[in-house]
Amino acid sequence: MLIVVNGEKMQIKDGNTLLDLVLEKKLENDQIVIEYNRRVIKKKNWEEHILKENDKIEILRFVGGG
Repeated sequence: MLIVVNGEKMQIKDGNTLLDLVLEKKLENDQIVIEYNRRVIKKKNWEEHILKENDKIEILRFVGGG
């Protein structure tokens, strides 16, 4: 199944969730925010959101600096 992550097409398995995506990409989940089809999804709900064909995901990472 194809989804779009940060503007790039990505192949994933049927039934994957947002949490599966984060784990597969080896992201530090305390430093990111996920927009799922134009809606920000709270971290506690990532496991509930099952991805579907053509979903659009934006993963935003917090960066500190000065």
